[in-house]
Amino acid sequence: MIADIFSVTGKVALVTGAAAGLGREMAQTLAANGAYVAQLDRDPCGDLGADSLTLQADVTDKAQVEAAVAQIIARFGRLDILVANAGVSDASPGLLHEITDDDWRRVIDINLHGTFLTTRAALRPMLAQGAGKIITVASMWGLAAPAGLFPRPAYAASKGAIVNLTRELALQYAAHNIQVNALCPGFFRTATRPRSDQSAEQMAAYTPQGRIADAAEIRGSLLYLASSASDFVTGTTLVVDGGVLAR
Repeated sequence: MIADIFSVTGKVALVTGAAAGLGREMAQTLAANGAYVAQLDRDPCGDLGADSLTLQADVTDKAQVEAAVAQIIARFGRLDILVANAGVSDASPGLLHEITDDDWRRVIDINLHGTFLTTRAALRPMLAQGAGKIITVASMWGLAAPAGLFPRPAYAASKGAIVNLTRELALQYAAHNIQVNALCPGFFRTATRPRSDQSAEQMAAYTPQGRIADAAEIRGSLLYLASSASDFVTGTTLVVDGGVLAR
């Protein structure tokens, strides 16, 4: 059946930033579709059932990240899917000359350095087993500048870097049967976003489809990149933005 190629049943997945937002949605989606899910976050994550593993760790801490991957291997024996989702945005919209050193470092450290640490740690078992799926979570703002709506220079810089890091890793590991792709969401509604009705109206007006996506609308794209349906797809960006980048 064609549905079988989208299956993640029995696969072992690690989702970072899984306590809330799209990370939570993606962890729940993988678990609901038969994967063994290790969910990692600095904050406590909700229960996903007996076949899951909850890891409280900071993606910017090398020792914590490597210990988390070691726990996954000890528990499940392998790691098939990484969803490198953990990320933050600038503390508030603003021009580059207004951003503080601390805010710039915080965004780059979590978004880019955290992706580097988790991806590097995940690649080691994937290389040993001869297969893997790495999904970096960038943004439509990794491919275009958000300044026309919400100027966030650190976020834009970090997500653009993730997009190109994804391309580089795809080439480096293509011969090892490891596919590396970037998932680039547009405006999605989660428990904490948008933060205000005004922001929601601006986002919907900016989106050609005229609305914000529900969190559940990330599921199909995630399962495509996590499953054998994308075995001949690597180094690409899958944009889920309601048409924003088609402008």
